This record gives sequence, structure tokens and C-alpha cells, in this order.
Amino acid sequence: MTTGEKTTRPEGGPAPPPFAHPSEAEFARILDFYGVRWLYEPHSFPIRWEGGEVVEMFTPDFYLPDLDLYIELTTMKQSLVREKNRKIRLLRTLYPHIKVKLLYRKDYHRLLARYGFGPLASIDSPGLDRVLLSAEAIRKRVHELGHQISQDYQGKEPVLVGVLRGVLCFMADLLRSITLPVSVDFMSISPFGQGEGVRITKDLDLDIRGKDVLLVEDIVDTGMTLHFLLRYLETRGPASLRVCALLDKRVRRIAEVPLHYVGFEVPDEFLVGYGLDYREKYRNLPFIGVLKTQV
Repeated sequence: MTTGEKTTRPEGGPAPPPFAHPSEAEFARILDFYGVRWLYEPHSFPIRWEGGEVVEMFTPDFYLPDLDLYIELTTMKQSLVREKNRKIRLLRTLYPHIKVKLLYRKDYHRLLARYGFGPLASIDSPGLDRVLLSAEAIRKRVHELGHQISQDYQGKEPVLVGVLRGVLCFMADLLRSITLPVSVDFMSISPFGQGEGVRITKDLDLDIRGKDVLLVEDIVDTGMTLHFLLRYLETRGPASLRVCALLDKRVRRIAEVPLHYVGFEVPDEFLVGYGLDYREKYRNLPFIGVLKTQV
């Protein structure tokens, strides 16, 4: 069993974990970036017996104690996906209280690409496959969200907090759809770096203690960014803390996080436009499109 409570390993410090594959080491670095504690292969579950003897065990790659969730990666050999699915089905049947999630190759690579790693980060801009959400559909839904927020916060003056930079378009349009007095502030977190944990590069300028805070997100997929941000903002003592997300990619959720306002639930595609980028391209598109990818 190896823990991920230390995010740096200086010279003379603890030896790196004996990962079975580099992909596991990369995934551990992503967890370190978000400040998510992890254990590597901490437990083996018996899943098949013969004559009262255990003849088959299943050992998930990671356990995230803060989320009470096991993670199994499928990036080593795709030919093993069927076998891993079989074991996970047995695990869920025999141990229904255990939460386990299988990350497929496309899930893992897209997660890496968001932070500058993997095949999606190393190829030239591939262009768009199709428009997923038109400019008119976005305009209408953002107006509806603003109207609902105005009703729910009647008599209050909420503080809208956005995380740079993907939220810029959504934040600007949402603001103009809210009919209440509001304050606005922004945060920025560090890009994923070698040996680094999460680092806030721009903190809030406003004091949110005792204020009603609405965290505005462009897209929520794994939920790990949002999980970190909510924990951090809660330490600042707001009177209330809610989340408004334009896009909810629930199919890829790892950390279960509360979403109080959602624009659209979207499929597991690499999305660009309306603030979302691919290597700093496509942010200024008025619609949201699906990027052509081959992963």
C-alpha cells in the first residue's frame, strides 16, 4: 500500500511508489495537483471461491479516502477491459457498499490533455467535428439560469466567483441576466506542473465572510477541481455557497459535488468554444463544438 499524502519527493526523501505502469504515476500526479489523498493498491477483494478457498482476487489501482472511491485504470492493455469489467461487476455484486469507477483510455487521456499531457496535447489543432450547442441555445439557457438565480436570491446581494479563464464568456452573459445587485470576483489556479500540488495564483480580492457566494463554472467533468475549490471557499466563511455550472459532464464524474444550477448535461466529448479552449484556441467561438480527436 502506498499513500499519496506527500506531493513532492525531494532528494533524500521518500522513494517514489512502485507503480506498475507510468500511466498510474501520471494519474497520481493529477490527484496530487488537486490535493486529493490517494492510496495505491491498498486492498485486495476476494471475488471467487472454490471449495471454500479463495481462487481469485481483485485489487483496484487507487483508493481515494476523501471520496471513499476506488479507481481502476484501463490504460495498460485495452484487451483487458472486458476482464476488468467482469471483475468490477463481481466486486459490486459481492460488496455493494464499495464504490468503484473504471477509467477508460479515452477518459484518462482527456483528463491528461486538460493539463497539457497525453496525445490530445501533442497534436496540432484538429478542427471541429460538429456544433453541439448553438449560440441561440446557449443564450436562451443562460437567460433562464439568470432568471432562476434572481428569484432564488431575492433580497440578497450574491457574490459571483469565477475561475479563470474558461468561465469568462459564461460569467459575462450570466451577469447580464441577473436582475439583482451582485459583486464579482475571480480566482486562478496553477497549471499542472512537475512535482507541484495545487497552487492558487490569484486569490479572491473580496472578503466573502458572511456573504452569499455563487461559484460559477464553465464545465464540471471529474469534479475534482470543484471539490478542491469548494473546500477552499468554505474556509473563508461564506453565509452560503452554491454552484452554477454551464456544462455538466456527469458521465466522467469521480468526485460527487453539488450542482445547484446547470445549463446543459453534455456527452463525453472534447468540447471547445464559448470560453472553452484547446491549447488556447476556439475560446472566442459563440457556440460550443466538439473537437475532432483520435485517441
